[in-house]
Amino acid sequence: MKALTKVTRSIKPAEVEKKWHLIDADGLVVGRLAVVIANHLRGKHKPSYTPHVDCGDHVVVINADKVKLTGNKLKDKIYYKHTGYAGGIKEVTADKVLGGRFPERVLEKAVERMIPRGPLGRAQMRALHLYAGAEHPHAGTQPEPLDVASMNRKNKVGA
Repeated sequence: MKALTKVTRSIKPAEVEKKWHLIDADGLVVGRLAVVIANHLRGKHKPSYTPHVDCGDHVVVINADKVKLTGNKLKDKIYYKHTGYAGGIKEVTADKVLGGRFPERVLEKAVERMIPRGPLGRAQMRALHLYAGAEHPHAGTQPEPLDVASMNRKNKVGA
């Protein structure tokens, strides 16, 4: 009789099957949505997850400008950046970013900070496609809808 062996199988980059997911971010909480997106980008939802291989899926997010922040974060949350010059630190509130030219950057930064830094993390972030409106150019890939609001009652504000 053959003994049972416990073998952890690491997949190779050529064996990765990448799917496409579509998420409607209208009314969803930023942090909770970012966790779901980051896990799908990294591939942690798959049984074949391998930490050193880009085995995640592509994620298309529409209505990224309609995400919600809970509590007082809309006016209290501050994003910092540095110009590179002495004393050149700049700050902007989440309210200004959401009302500005690129409102999808709030969600992009939240996801980016949940992905590991380095070449693998940058490759995984390239699979994230954010759009402020309801239109997206990835209809040809037939992304399957992912209902984040139904995963947990706290994922949607006012539900």
